Amino acid sequence: MQNSLYVALSSQIALEKRLNTTAQNVANMATAGYRSEETKFSALMAQASRGAVAFVGSGDTYISRTSGQIARTDSPLDVAVQGDAWLSVGGPDGPVYTRDGRITMDASGRLTNLAGQPVLDPGGAPLLLDPQAGPPVIGRDGSVVQGVNQVGAIGLFTFDPKAAIRRAGSNTVSPSLPARPVQDFSRIGMVQGHLEGSNVNPILEMTKLITIQRAFESAANSTAQSENSLQDAIKSLGPQG
Repeated sequence: MQNSLYVALSSQIALEKRLNTTAQNVANMATAGYRSEETKFSALMAQASRGAVAFVGSGDTYISRTSGQIARTDSPLDVAVQGDAWLSVGGPDGPVYTRDGRITMDASGRLTNLAGQPVLDPGGAPLLLDPQAGPPVIGRDGSVVQGVNQVGAIGLFTFDPKAAIRRAGSNTVSPSLPARPVQDFSRIGMVQGHLEGSNVNPILEMTKLITIQRAFESAANSTAQSENSLQDAIKSLGPQG
């Protein structure tokens, strides 16, 4: 059995998955609130005739929870989340969550994200402001004030540490376990007039691309050598004319 051939092939499959996630991260370096995607690998053990052979697993992707840098914009509808929490917007199948704090207000006063999804309050209801009452003042706890009246609150939610997070489109994510509204704002809150940038490290991602390319070339060379040795063995052991 040509174990080296199958090990090299499993390596190429894993490298392709890592390349796709790295390329996606690079493409979203400038996307506000984007959380990078990482890949973790494990060895798959197969029992060969003379011992165990370790194959590379195809890899599991996960979304990093590391925060990005916060930058000042001075826009009254830009908010940056501080701490491990998320804004909530209405998705097609229920609430989804985002760190992208670029909020807009339509002609009716409804607050939405850039994709037109309604921004939700702590109870999961859309927020409606008075478009004639001037720009809102947004507090650390998400409270929204126009003039002297509090007209609502932007919801902040936390995920269970055990929850798996998957992408849900339009720079949003969906957790595998229910999210909980934030009650304590001593360590978690939001800052008006600021935006959180992507948490992608461009230098690290470019280094990954170079490393992946070299590793893929090495695996391809290993595959070619295994095929050549197999062909040589067939020629040597085949019927002699």
